[in-house]
Amino acid sequence: MVELTPEQVALLEQLVAQGFQVVAFPLYASAVGVQKGNCAALLAPAEGGLLCLLSEPSYLLEGNLSVRVNRDRRQWFVWKKKQLEVTPERQGELERFAEELARALAART
Repeated sequence: MVELTPEQVALLEQLVAQGFQVVAFPLYASAVGVQKGNCAALLAPAEGGLLCLLSEPSYLLEGNLSVRVNRDRRQWFVWKKKQLEVTPERQGELERFAEELARALAART
């Protein structure tokens, strides 16, 4: 379970006000998950009441964080044996999510 300072809780509340959802990913119990649409990221507590990205934002596949792989000259979001092709629409959604999250986190630094 993640211990957060009041400043970090306030930052999460600001993210929620911007349309993000706080979610739990059981495999990453020491991180805070945030989701918007089909995308999510893991955040970790940082000094000074901040939160930082623990890893790159990810496209969700059946509610799980995926990884991007190259197969057969195409890109895929993969989680276990499930895969979803990276389309321009999905890539755009992931890029917008990452940019919006980065702006929101930087606004507090």
